[in-house]
Amino acid sequence: MKKNATERRSPASITKIMTLLLTFEALSEGKIDLTDSVITSDYAAGMGGSQVYLESGEVQTVETLIKCITVASANDASVAIAEYIAGSEGAFVDLMNNKAVSLGMVDTHFEDCCGLTDSDSHYSSAKDVAIMSRELITLYPEVFDYTGIWMEDITHVTARGESVFTLSSTNKLLKTYPYTTGLKTGSTSKAKFCISATAKKDDIEMIAVVMGCENSADRFTEAAALLNYGYSVSSLYVDENLYTLDALEVTGAIVKEADIAYSGAFRYLDTENRDISQIVKSFELPEKVEAPVEEGQVAGYAVYSLNGQEIGRTEIVYTQTIDAASLWDFYKYAVSAFLL
Repeated sequence: MKKNATERRSPASITKIMTLLLTFEALSEGKIDLTDSVITSDYAAGMGGSQVYLESGEVQTVETLIKCITVASANDASVAIAEYIAGSEGAFVDLMNNKAVSLGMVDTHFEDCCGLTDSDSHYSSAKDVAIMSRELITLYPEVFDYTGIWMEDITHVTARGESVFTLSSTNKLLKTYPYTTGLKTGSTSKAKFCISATAKKDDIEMIAVVMGCENSADRFTEAAALLNYGYSVSSLYVDENLYTLDALEVTGAIVKEADIAYSGAFRYLDTENRDISQIVKSFELPEKVEAPVEEGQVAGYAVYSLNGQEIGRTEIVYTQTIDAASLWDFYKYAVSAFLL
């Protein structure tokens, strides 16, 4: 279900989904570590709006800053981590826009890393928000370790000593919608109230994006309605493909058979209320294969169809390397067989 999916709107703090995506990307590439210490700059400490009141010179770990962003939607923490990764917020925003282009987010342009700006040049669309949300949760599902937090304390350590600050989630769906896993809320006077909500039910993950609601409660109600609709029309077919396939006959080699296996499981999400028990699997495999073949080389496909239409396929690969035999190889093999 969609309405005005490509309409450009101010995204407010759901901007931070891209900030999180680049943060987890930097973690996966080893550029930063969760335990790294980040020093808060004067600029980061001066962010207004939603914040955790980091002070200039205050040190927090990358992981704590991630919690501040995902739970409390902290603008100061977003800028601090952006500066740590890219050297400045401006340089980080360039990375954000480059990533948006690479993901095909044609209705998005960022001007800050947190969504605090009311600039007309800072915009996204519900479709693009869904795209970057999907990228984040698909590549880095560990983000759910943080987006599922309802409340948690952090400790400020400054020149005045230590103080405890309680992070409280801005995502009320965590308490009102039982399948919620995340993801990010946002609101400004220009953007009004927004949310990109993620949920998981019966192994099906859903994303619902709502932008421009007149009040906070409506965004959660609308997101829950979208998720409920999605689950009402969706069913998931999974073929784990764990069983052994018959070997293929090999010609031109001493070895007469090549072992094959599925490259992985097959998953298909139907959103048209069709009977997925009627899915049929067929094979596109040769009767025999000419050597050489290499381990990992595609031998053929398992093809899945529903109501006579192909819905997907899975590669079937060789699990061994078989070299082509020379005449000398055949001679040695014949002599060996005769002596036996």
